[in-house]
Amino acid sequence: MIKILELFGGIGAPRKALINLGIDHKAIDYVEIDEKAVRAYNALYDNKHKPQSVIGYNLMPDILVHGSPCQDFSRAGKRLGGNDEDKTRSSLMWETLKIIENLGSWKPRFVVWENVKGVLDKDMIHSFNKYLNEMSRLGYTNSFEVLNAMDFGIPQKRERVFTVSILGKETFDFSKLEKLQTGSINEFLENSPDEKYNITIPSMLNKIKELNPIGNRNYNRFLDVIDTHCWTISTRQDRCPNAGIIKLKDGQYRYLTERECWRLMGFTDDDFDEVLKEYPGRRNNKNSTLYKLAGNSIVVNVLEAIFKVLLELYTYQVKDGVAVNVAYKEDKKK
Repeated sequence: MIKILELFGGIGAPRKALINLGIDHKAIDYVEIDEKAVRAYNALYDNKHKPQSVIGYNLMPDILVHGSPCQDFSRAGKRLGGNDEDKTRSSLMWETLKIIENLGSWKPRFVVWENVKGVLDKDMIHSFNKYLNEMSRLGYTNSFEVLNAMDFGIPQKRERVFTVSILGKETFDFSKLEKLQTGSINEFLENSPDEKYNITIPSMLNKIKELNPIGNRNYNRFLDVIDTHCWTISTRQDRCPNAGIIKLKDGQYRYLTERECWRLMGFTDDDFDEVLKEYPGRRNNKNSTLYKLAGNSIVVNVLEAIFKVLLELYTYQVKDGVAVNVAYKEDKKK
C-alpha cells in the first residue's frame, strides 16, 4: 500500500489520480488551510479533516505531493517571489523542506511539486534553483519539466512546472509519460447552460477579441473565443483574461460554467455534484467558490501519468485492471 501525504492539498487531485489508477493507497493526511477546500475534500473522499497549516508538520509518507501557492510566482501576479525570508504565500514551499528534514533518517521516497511556469523566469528562478539544491542536499535526485494538460487528454492549455524528486540516485524520466490525444472541447461543455453565464456587461463585451480586434492588448487583456481548446482555468472566469469564452448561435457569448471547469481539471460530474451539495451557491448567481476550487487544483490526468511512471519503481500485480499487492522493488530484495 502506498502512503501519500498531500500538502496544500486543495480538492485532492493526487488522491483522485491514484483512485482513477486503481492503486491501493492510504492518504495518511491532508494539509490545507483554506476551509472551503477542506470541506470540498471531505465531501469527495468522506474524511473529516480540518484546516491546518504545513508549518511544523510531521508525518511519514511514501509519496509527498505539494502544490504550494503560486500567486507570487505567477506572471499575472505581483511577482513577490518565494524566498524563504520574504514570507509570501509562495514561500510556503520551504515548509515542505522543513518537514522532510525534520523526519531525520527516514524520508519520503518521492516528492512531487507543481507550480506555474513563472518559477523559471529569470527574476524567479533563483528560488526554484534553491529548492532543487536543498532537495539535493536532503538526498534527492531532481527532474523537472513543463507539462501541458493538452498532452494528457484535456483540451486546456495549462502549462505547469512539475518537479519529481526521487530519494537516491534514480532519475525520473519524463519521456516515459504516457501522452494522450487531446479530447474534443465539445465533450467537456454543457448543453444549453443557464443564461446567467451569458456575457452582458459592456466592459467585458468590449474586450471580446473578435468583436474588437484592436482592443487593449497590454498583457493579453482580451477575451478570446474557445475553438479547439480553452486556456488556463483560473480561479475566476468573469474577468479578463480568463480561460476563454463560448460563442453562442444567437450572436451572444458566455463564460465557462463551474461544471465545465471541473471537467477540464480532470474531475467527474459525480465529484462536482458532491461538492455542489456543500456549496450550492445563490440562485441565479455564478458560484465563485466552485470556480476557485477548480482553478487552484492540479489537472488529475497529468498526475496519473506521473504516478504511472513512479509505479515502475514498484513491483505490483494487476488484477482486473487494478494494481494490488503493491511493494517497493528495494523492499522485495530485503
